[in-house]
Amino acid sequence: MYGRRQPQYGGGYGQQGGYGRQRSGGSGRFKMMLIIGLAMAGFQVVKYLSSSQVNPVTGENQRVTWSVEEEIQLGLSSRQQMAAQHGGLHPDQNAQDLVDRIGERLAASPWAQKSGYPYDFHLLADDKVVNAFALPGGQCFITAALFGKLENEDQLAGVMGHEIGHVIHRHGAERTAKANFIQGLIQSVMVGAGGDYSVAQVAQVVGQYANMKYGRDQELESDEWGIRLMMEAGYDPLEMIGVMDILEASSGGGNVPEFQSSHPSPANRREKIRETVERFEREGLN
Repeated sequence: MYGRRQPQYGGGYGQQGGYGRQRSGGSGRFKMMLIIGLAMAGFQVVKYLSSSQVNPVTGENQRVTWSVEEEIQLGLSSRQQMAAQHGGLHPDQNAQDLVDRIGERLAASPWAQKSGYPYDFHLLADDKVVNAFALPGGQCFITAALFGKLENEDQLAGVMGHEIGHVIHRHGAERTAKANFIQGLIQSVMVGAGGDYSVAQVAQVVGQYANMKYGRDQELESDEWGIRLMMEAGYDPLEMIGVMDILEASSGGGNVPEFQSSHPSPANRREKIRETVERFEREGLN
């Protein structure tokens, strides 16, 4: 009996030796995947840092991958799809003419002209969602739901000036480049972790919070440009505060912590609007 078991012990040790070889092989594979992941991450970093262009209006060195011409084409090719998502264009031509008139007055600014974008303004039929947004390349939109709540032309100028500010600052191109960079890093982490999705999920959360802060900064930058364009065109920039009141009322007055939102709180934006108007007045802008 013992004699017959002896080979089994030998076989057992042999299996343990085999397990040892598997562990060694697994360790080698892990190291290889880690190296590949690090190489991929390094490539993403180099690609992102090398994709810089100087904004002709702001003079800022921005991380963007699209050219101005590509942004324009993207906006033109996407505008019908975006309109369709909001019920199409509004049928009231008089209302559309008002949006065009105010938008074009703002876009006549030398700053907006220097950006090189052909600005177009669209009133959307959506009467449920209070919103305004801009596509890269100069396509600016406002929903009927927001348009109907505005009290005067100055407030409409504030909304459209803000959206022009997004275009001038190339925020869409910036955010796309950063989102692609973060996604590339997440994929690199997944490869380096051997497909460990728990690690990837952590990276995803970090990426989301990085983009949140980025979005709030962009909103404040666009508020500033909206104020500048309003003052140059002869509109009352303090009417933007009324727009903040409308946005706050439309959100139901909920107190969502600002760090969890892609937009600054209306209270924060009101304060910044007043500060910016006072600064521009001191600089002689009117």
